[in-house]
Amino acid sequence: MSQFKVDQTSESGTVVLSFTGSVDEDAVFSNIQVDGAEIVLDLDKVSSINSCGIREWIKWIRTLPSGSSITYRNCPKVIVDQINMVAGFLPENATVESFYVPYYSEDSGNEKMILFKRGKEFSDQGVDAPEEIKDEETGEPMEMDVIEAKYFKFLNK
Repeated sequence: MSQFKVDQTSESGTVVLSFTGSVDEDAVFSNIQVDGAEIVLDLDKVSSINSCGIREWIKWIRTLPSGSSITYRNCPKVIVDQINMVAGFLPENATVESFYVPYYSEDSGNEKMILFKRGKEFSDQGVDAPEEIKDEETGEPMEMDVIEAKYFKFLNK
């Protein structure tokens, strides 16, 4: 398991929390103090999450200032799955700015994660997936490797 870590920076008055590692029973949220109206949670380097981590995440997210806006950025598949399955994982005052979608090539067996960004590949009205993703090794087209109705369910909330 990779070590859980949170780095806090500021971008034009917005508090940015960058998460790294595994969100599990060893993840400590109590030392994350956030004051700000705009909070970005960059989840790009989250490698995994388990039930203990989900519980601690939800407990922590409820401690954020109620009037703040929360943005989830660079959500890996493990986070998108939790947003879709666990009530409260994505609070009412939160939006998803970007998330990864897995693509797969049956010919080569290669996988590729494609970042979907709000306003480009998706909006609250739905998904506008890229027309074609190519396997860098073979040049062949790759297929989206998710059940779209389930994976994009959070966009309808």
